[in-house]
Amino acid sequence: MYTRLSPPLWGRVGEGGSHELRSRPGLPPSLTLPHKGGGNGKITSRCLSCLATIAALIALALPAQAADDGIAAPTLRASVTVTSDLVRVGDLIDNAGSAALIPVYRSPDLGTTGALPVAQVLSVLRAKQVIGVMTGDIKEVAVTRLARTLANKDLENAVATALERRFGLGDAANITVTFDRGISEMRLDASNSGALQPIATRYDARSGRFDLTFEISNDNNPTPTKLRFTGTAIETVEVAVLTRDIERTEMLKSSDLALERRPKAEVTGEPASRDRAVGMQLRRPMRAGTPIRVADMARPEFVQRDQNVTIIYQVPGLYLTTRGKAVESGAEGDIVSVLNIQTKRTLSGVVTGRGQVTVQGASQSAPMAPAVEQTSSLQRETPAPAAPAPASQTKVSQAQIPPAQFLQAQAKSE
Repeated sequence: MYTRLSPPLWGRVGEGGSHELRSRPGLPPSLTLPHKGGGNGKITSRCLSCLATIAALIALALPAQAADDGIAAPTLRASVTVTSDLVRVGDLIDNAGSAALIPVYRSPDLGTTGALPVAQVLSVLRAKQVIGVMTGDIKEVAVTRLARTLANKDLENAVATALERRFGLGDAANITVTFDRGISEMRLDASNSGALQPIATRYDARSGRFDLTFEISNDNNPTPTKLRFTGTAIETVEVAVLTRDIERTEMLKSSDLALERRPKAEVTGEPASRDRAVGMQLRRPMRAGTPIRVADMARPEFVQRDQNVTIIYQVPGLYLTTRGKAVESGAEGDIVSVLNIQTKRTLSGVVTGRGQVTVQGASQSAPMAPAVEQTSSLQRETPAPAAPAPASQTKVSQAQIPPAQFLQAQAKSE
């Protein structure tokens, strides 16, 4: 606080060589000084002059001492942050003293900043009896109102978490929330520092409608702030979707697929991922925008029904090929039936490539023997007989015994 100084003394020189000190009106009179020789005589003019000089020196020294003992002058701030809806004197200036709580402006909107010219601020302060404010080189005062901002994603997560594993819904990460009113973000007073706590939850599983009420604890108010939201919440799944029309015989490529979130009710069964769908074939033609399930896909068919194929007969030491026709379709690794065109026999083999079926094992040796004599891919020369002749027992043995045992069988016959 400012130091209150004693009032200065007022003196007037009296007539007849006598001097008399008189106080300011309303103050007690000064004491009469005694004569030099004793008694109650008048003060000499020389002593009065000395006393006046001392009083003047004291009067000059007191203001400087008061300035040292007093508080600093009020100083304007260039930047101000407020949390309430009012801007007070103490927000605008330092060392405001008892005037600090006087409101002078309404705060800007939550989370925004306003600017005040210095001349306008000083005019308002003078009207509130606040004068002598030091401004320095400040041209304007920026006033920012603090706020707590809740982004749209934060609100969606709060709703999804409140509905997680309830009302037949799954994980919060798979729940898509849409508010009735488009909410980009919500700004609250900075004193609302608590977490969003659901206190009332309603949900209709058939329509997906929700009505939720949250409350947030407030630092400045014992009563929490309440927020209510309405909208729809639907459980979704991530699934590969076609970007163009695809025929049954086409092989899926990466550019044919896009990953999207679709309502779970639209995808019955296991949804197909993009990585799993690439390189596969569809079991039926499908249009663009259709989500793909695992059941909709199959490995690409390398052999089509009634397709001309190459039949490969392979045993250790022997590799033969002949022409055939597929009786059924099959993907790589599938076992299909094929018709040997030359012998009119039906064989079973494994699809090993596009238009190729491989027959393996000794069990297929006998049916393939006539075909071996007619194919051009035979790896050893087998002269065709000029005329049918009964085969000897040794030759029959040679046709049925694997090549690895051929030499041993010939030795026994000799």
